Amino acid sequence: MSHPPGPSTQSVHAGDSREKAYDSITTPIVQTATYTFRDTAALVQYMEERMFWDTPQREEYGRYGNPTVRAVEARLAALEGGDDAVLVASGMAAITGVLWVFLSAGSHLVMTGDCYRRTRDFVHGFLARFGVEVTVTPPADLDAVEAAIRPNTRLILSESPTNPFLRCLDLARLGEIGQRHGVRTAIDSTFATPINQRPLDHGVDLVIHSATKYLAGHNDVLAGAVIARGGLTVPVRQVQAVLGSVADPHAAFLVGRGLKTLALRVERQNANGLAVARYLEAHPKVRRVWYPGLPSHPEHAVAARQMAGFGGVVTFEIEGDGAAASRFVDALRLPYIGPSLGGVESLVEQVAIVSYFDAAPEKLAQLGISPSLIRLSCGVEDTADLLADLEQALAKL
Repeated sequence: MSHPPGPSTQSVHAGDSREKAYDSITTPIVQTATYTFRDTAALVQYMEERMFWDTPQREEYGRYGNPTVRAVEARLAALEGGDDAVLVASGMAAITGVLWVFLSAGSHLVMTGDCYRRTRDFVHGFLARFGVEVTVTPPADLDAVEAAIRPNTRLILSESPTNPFLRCLDLARLGEIGQRHGVRTAIDSTFATPINQRPLDHGVDLVIHSATKYLAGHNDVLAGAVIARGGLTVPVRQVQAVLGSVADPHAAFLVGRGLKTLALRVERQNANGLAVARYLEAHPKVRRVWYPGLPSHPEHAVAARQMAGFGGVVTFEIEGDGAAASRFVDALRLPYIGPSLGGVESLVEQVAIVSYFDAAPEKLAQLGISPSLIRLSCGVEDTADLLADLEQALAKL
């Protein structure tokens, strides 16, 4: 092509060869755990190649690679502008894999607040047992991030946008801070997708995704991904081979199928998210809305500068108590009640119940999570129908 392919073209074609087994147009599911060799000479040739190449030209055993998985990894790398991607069993496997690689006893992690609860649970509940220290800084406060760096700091981890308040980091400044201090930087970009932002282009070292969400897009598969440049995925792949957090071929096939419509789905979800956020912010029964596409959002200028779209997730607080929020959620007819996000179906959750049911009131107050806080993940339904559904549910309060 005379110009670089666009995101929709990459979503459909990147990582695919034109000729596939059995003349299939889709990448076949290679459902095998073991790969055989023609003879001993072929086995010896493979072993020699493996000693000198990061990625051998064929597979040996399912825990070390699979053709279906490799095709999806190539597409993810292309979409994020990375050299390589590692597809793993879940988003948490992607996060923990990165943390295991870059942290060890005596090292220090800087992590911003408002990160996914299970990420914080792993850092405080597991890594601390292995002698890893952590400093948690306020969300999106890069002055605090830089001030927290120590001589033994090895990694800065954040999300952008964060969960659930959709706070956004200045990725270019984060990358510059990491490079200047010799500290690796990792961004969980699940809420953004590579359609809306590409952290590697801003100098960030590693991008993490829960592929369960937007990338697969149909609420039917668990997977995660780590994408990077300059060989940083090599140790992540080595950890995956040891810990066994592999994505099975069928899961990879579902992620690859979902990726083909990623740009189309995200375009609709961006539009739905922005329309819903504007509608809710103007409604008298809504106390506050968090959405990067609104000028009222604390990092709106940052998001507008580095994002092509603002995503389909809208977090808001309605007037009234937790019981009122529950009545509102129960009155909705289109969104399903449940965790997760990014699928074609809209999902809604009362954050204090779904994510923090066991948390004490003082802990919720510390996190800024009120009983009336709601997170809505917009699907690909018609915008007018989503707005009408919100209107009828709010009218019942």
